[in-house]
Amino acid sequence: MNYRRWLIGAKFWFWVLAFVAYSAAAVGIVLIDTADSRYQNLSQVRLTSVKSDEQVRRVGAAQVAALYRAQSGMPFASLPPGATFQIVWPDGSTETVTVVDPTSSTGNTLQVGSQQQASTLQ
Repeated sequence: MNYRRWLIGAKFWFWVLAFVAYSAAAVGIVLIDTADSRYQNLSQVRLTSVKSDEQVRRVGAAQVAALYRAQSGMPFASLPPGATFQIVWPDGSTETVTVVDPTSSTGNTLQVGSQQQASTLQ
């Protein structure tokens, strides 16, 4: 009887742990689309694409991340150092960015090889 109760409890906690692990993995990367009206008027974002200079893209990504943090429910917990997010530039091109220092205007690193040109098919 005790073995059966223990087995039921073990199965329950196994599935709880599996669900939590899957949820954490699925939420790993934040996607920020600059076509959203909140980001369209940012000065360093309006004309930026993966073809732009790296410094321009870093500053644009920092602006987008700052606005994302400001509008989130937990501004100090969203996009902390080490967090990764994917940004979709206004032309539809994408790249992945890692936050290094949220207080700096260029406190991020663009991940090499993550840049993807916008699709020309519509």
